[in-house]
Amino acid sequence: MTQERAREQLALPDPATHFSDWYTDVILRAGLADYSPVRGCMVIRPYGYALWEHMQARLDARIKATGHQNAYFPLFIPESLLQKEAEHVEGFAPEVAWVTAAGQEQLEERLVVRPTSEAIIGTMYAKWIQSWRDLPVLLNQWANVVRWERRTALFLRTTEFLWQEGHTAHRTEEEAREEVLRMLEVYRDFVESDLAIPVIKGRKSEEEKFAGAQATYSIEALMGDGRALQAGTSHELGQHFARVFNITFQDMDGERRYVWQTSWGVSTRLIGAIIMVHGDRKGLRLPPRVAPVQVAIVPIWRSDEELALVREAVARIERALQGAVRWQTDWSEQRPGWKFNEWELRGAPLRLEVGPRDVREERATVVRQDTRLDEGGPRKEAIPMAALPERLPVLLEEVQQALFERAAAFRAARTRRVESKAEFAETLAAQRGFLLAHWCGQTACERQLKEETGATLRCIPLDAPEEPGACIVCGAPSQRRGVFARAY
Repeated sequence: MTQERAREQLALPDPATHFSDWYTDVILRAGLADYSPVRGCMVIRPYGYALWEHMQARLDARIKATGHQNAYFPLFIPESLLQKEAEHVEGFAPEVAWVTAAGQEQLEERLVVRPTSEAIIGTMYAKWIQSWRDLPVLLNQWANVVRWERRTALFLRTTEFLWQEGHTAHRTEEEAREEVLRMLEVYRDFVESDLAIPVIKGRKSEEEKFAGAQATYSIEALMGDGRALQAGTSHELGQHFARVFNITFQDMDGERRYVWQTSWGVSTRLIGAIIMVHGDRKGLRLPPRVAPVQVAIVPIWRSDEELALVREAVARIERALQGAVRWQTDWSEQRPGWKFNEWELRGAPLRLEVGPRDVREERATVVRQDTRLDEGGPRKEAIPMAALPERLPVLLEEVQQALFERAAAFRAARTRRVESKAEFAETLAAQRGFLLAHWCGQTACERQLKEETGATLRCIPLDAPEEPGACIVCGAPSQRRGVFARAY
C-alpha cells in the first residue's frame, strides 16, 4: 500500500461538512471512549479517563477552596422518596431507570437508579440539621447517574455518565443565592481558564429551569458547528425541597424554620465540549492544563547506532522534565510521520522531536500543535536541551491562551443581534450560532420560536446591559436581550 493511500485511510471526516461523523471518529480513534454492550452507555478508555481525572482534580480543588467537602450518597433511591416531590418526579420520569427485583425476589418497593440526588440528600439533611449551628451544610459528591436517554452521543448524552453534584443548605435566602452565584462563577473560571472555552453566564427561563428549582443559572458555550452546549448549571432551590423533606432548624430566636438550598453540577459532557470547541480536521487539540500528555516525545532514528545515541539523550530529557510537564515517549516501531499523525490525532499540545542531528547539537525541535493548520505550517522552535524544563511550561501556557483566544474569536464571529422573528429565522438558517434577541419573558413566545426554528433560549446573560426593546415574537416590551441557539 502506498503512503498516500495509507494517509487517505487515516483521514478523519471533514468537520466543516460532516461534524457529527468527525466528532465520533475522533473519540473512537483517539482512544477516549468506545461503545459498550449496554445501549446508550460508553466505556471511557484510559486516555479519556486520564483527561477526566485532570479536569476533576482541578475543579475539585476549586470546590474545596470555597469551603465544600466531598461525601457520597447511595446510587439507589426508594420510590417513596422520589414521589414526595411531584414537579421533580415529573421532570425526570421519562429518564428514570427502575430496579424491581433482587435475585429471584420482587422488591416490596421499587428503587430508582439515581438520576440526581436531591431526594436522598434531602432525606439525610432532615436527619442531620437541627439547629442554626449546623448550617451551612456544604457538600459535594463525585458520582455516576443514570438517565434513560432515547438518543445518545458519546460524552454529550449517555444513559450513564459521570459528574459532580453539589448540595448545600443555608440559614437564609441571601446566603443560598450567594452560593448559587459563587459556584456559577467557579464553573465559569474553571471552563474558561482550564478548558480554554469561553462561556456566557446567565439565568434560565421558567421553561428551561431545573425541575423543582426556584431559579436555574447556567454557563453556555458555543461548539465548533455553531450549536450551543449547556456546560454547567447552578440551581437556587429555595425552600421547596426543604418543605417536601421537612428539613428544618431551630433559628437564633428559637423559631423553627426551613433551610434554603442549592444544587449545582457539571459532567463528562465537558469532554465533548473540549473536542467540539478545539478539535480540527487532524483530531483533538487538548488544552495543556488538562491534557493527559502535554508533551509527546518522538525519537527519530534509522540505525542501531543512531538509536543508542537518541535513547541516551531522551533518557536525559525525561529526567530533566520530571515534575515540569506531563510527557510520554513514543518508542513504537512506526515511522516518524505515522507518530506525528497519531499525536496530532490524540491532541498532545506539544511534540518534541529528537533525532541524531538534534542530539549532536544538544537541542530538540518542539512543534506547537495549536498552530498546525496555520498558514505556513505549524510553529516550530529549536530549544537547547538544557533549557527544556524552563521553556516547555512557558510554551504550554502560550498554547492554553491561544486556544481560548481562537475559541473566543469564533464565538464572536458567530454571535449576531437580530431585530425581528423573520431576521431570527433567516440568520439561523444561514449559519448556526448565538442570536441575541429581545424576548418579553412569556413562555408562549419562547415555545413558538423553538417550534418554528428549533432554537431555544439558552439564558438571559447576567451581564446583559439594560436595553429597552420589543419582543421579536409578540412585540411586547423587553428590557434586555436573551441568548438563543440550536443546542445539544
